[in-house]
Parts: sequence; structure tokens; C-alpha cells
Amino acid sequence: MFHFRLEPDSGVPPYLQLVQQVRQAVLLGFLRPGDRLPLIREVVEALAINPNTVAKAYRQLEQEDLVTGRPGHGTFVNDVPPGVMSPATYTSLRRGLETWLRRAYAAGLDEQAVEALMSTVHVQLRKTA
Repeated sequence: MFHFRLEPDSGVPPYLQLVQQVRQAVLLGFLRPGDRLPLIREVVEALAINPNTVAKAYRQLEQEDLVTGRPGHGTFVNDVPPGVMSPATYTSLRRGLETWLRRAYAAGLDEQAVEALMSTVHVQLRKTA
């Protein structure tokens, strides 16, 4: 079962945090077609948030065609969009990134420097791709 989490100090509205978590879980293959998202009441109980917040997130996910609500049954993940990676690819990339991050922190970079470096490289690669 998929579980949501909220980061109150992130500055991101709670409904968007829920939307982003589902997007990421689908793209990374943690949520697959046919998987049911937690019921709104389950999310409300687990996170102590307003039901309208969860409903708003689920509506946005439906508008993005990531999920489909089935009255009386729940909200289910639609067919996976192109670009979803396999679990093996995810594991390999994660290990490589963890190794790189350890080296970066050992070299004395702080979180801001790591994010700046990754952002710069990301932008450069997108321009050449």
C-alpha cells in the first residue's frame, strides 16, 4: 500500500506534495497500473489533514490522466506513461547517485553546492540533448 508523507516546512502546499509523490511513484515504478491509492479518509486519518486537500490532489491527478476515480471503489493508477523506468534501472541509477553524493559531501560540498552543481549540469545536458 502506498503511503503519503507531508513536509510542513517545505513551503509546498500539502495538496501539491501529494500530487508530486504520486507522480514520482508512477515514474519510478513504485505505483503501477491498477494500483489503488489510499482512500481519502485513510489519508486524512494518517496525515491529519482536511479531506478537501486530499480530494483536490486526487482531482488534479485525474486531470493529468494519471489516475481514475471509481465511485465506491477508490482511485486507481492508469496505464503507465512512456518513460517509466524498470526497478533494475532505478536501483542502478540510485546506487550511482548515492556514490556520487557521498564523494561530493566528502569533498566538502554542502547541500546548496550539491544542488547548484546538479542543476548546472542538468541544464547543460538538456541543451546538448
